[in-house]
Amino acid sequence: MLRTPQERDPSLPRPAVLGIPRALLWGYLGVLLFMIGDGVETSYLPTYFKTDLGFAEASVGVIFTVYGVTAAVGAFLAGGLCDLWGPRRVMMAGAQCWAVCHTLLLAVAVPAHSYWLILLTYGLRGFGYPLFAYGFMVWIMVGAPERQLGKALGWFWFCFTMGYPVIGSALVSALKPTIGFYRTLWVSLAMIVAGALVVLLLLRERTGFQGLSRGPERVGLPRTFLGCFTVLFDKPRVGIGAVVRLINTTSQFGVWVFLPLFLVDRIGFRAQEWASLLIVMMVSNLACVVTFGALGDRWSRRKTVAWLGGVVSALACLALYYVPEAAGHNYLLVAIAAGALGVGMAGYVPLPPLMTSQDPERKGQIMSAYTLGAGASMAFGPLIGTVFIGAIGIGGVMWIYAALHLLSTVLVLGMKTPPEPRPEPGEHTDAHPAERQPVGALTAPSRGL
Repeated sequence: MLRTPQERDPSLPRPAVLGIPRALLWGYLGVLLFMIGDGVETSYLPTYFKTDLGFAEASVGVIFTVYGVTAAVGAFLAGGLCDLWGPRRVMMAGAQCWAVCHTLLLAVAVPAHSYWLILLTYGLRGFGYPLFAYGFMVWIMVGAPERQLGKALGWFWFCFTMGYPVIGSALVSALKPTIGFYRTLWVSLAMIVAGALVVLLLLRERTGFQGLSRGPERVGLPRTFLGCFTVLFDKPRVGIGAVVRLINTTSQFGVWVFLPLFLVDRIGFRAQEWASLLIVMMVSNLACVVTFGALGDRWSRRKTVAWLGGVVSALACLALYYVPEAAGHNYLLVAIAAGALGVGMAGYVPLPPLMTSQDPERKGQIMSAYTLGAGASMAFGPLIGTVFIGAIGIGGVMWIYAALHLLSTVLVLGMKTPPEPRPEPGEHTDAHPAERQPVGALTAPSRGL
């Protein structure tokens, strides 16, 4: 019987499954289950705190503000901790934080109707999902083949988005009428534990089992996190990449806050129609993340981010204002504009490997810079609208978002990949030429002599 090369030599990398590196396959399932559990509460928790527990709107806002801050900090810490502990340990720390805080929230804080205990337990739980999810993203960056990084990251975002706003919301809609929202929150804990156990017991790719920093570069906790900041300036293109990541979802978070005020109050859309437009946006994003990741691998990561990310997002932002302004309550045309913004957000998928190519020895710290931009966009998008909507209206705010996306196009086109150092005459190297090719370079098919 003929055997595959991997069966003859287990050290050889196993083929990918639909672009997912086979060695990391269980990690994708773990992230999907984890994000389903994290997304169960998305639609109903603020109402539950206000209606069922009797907290004032301002108090509820403080709870979610604290949660957002801890989530942003957790996203930033994930990369640096991967340098010290390794991605597997970071993911388990995130899962433990989520499970313990959520259990205390449901078993102690909620039954006691204690606002301060809820603020503490739910706020600290914000560290959990970024450590788990972004820890696995770093694992992908170091464990997936270079030529497949874009597609591998596309599948990561597919699992992340499919779990959090899609299946998670559908699960609570199915369970809440029958068992109530409080018991549904216990189901979310079961999903979190299931995702963590999948990673703990089944994900065996060895790169993520130890800290990514090696030998002389391995430093203590303070210097590691200091390096997460200094890399922004030591490698200016990494800082540029963090700005591009900030811009990536700035418009998304701003649109979620301010566009319904325009569509519902001025154009006449119903609240249910706006909710369905968000579904259109996220489904179109899901449909493109893997495709654009693969396109970045085969064509150019810089150009994919610049043209399909920056330019398409800019045009979509303008369309979301001018289409309803011109066509009125035309759901189909506005849905196309919303879908275009989802497509544009997917265009930024190849950005992480473009950033880590600037200094491959500091991938953990560079990914902290990436996630710092991601976390900051949650506040930056609404802040732009809050500051400017009174003076220039929603149309002017959408122009600001569009201009930022065009700025990201200009910035990313300047993020050239550093050339590989040439070996000295007579120096031996074991690396295959294709493996030494700069990230994002366009590879031509080999031709016979």
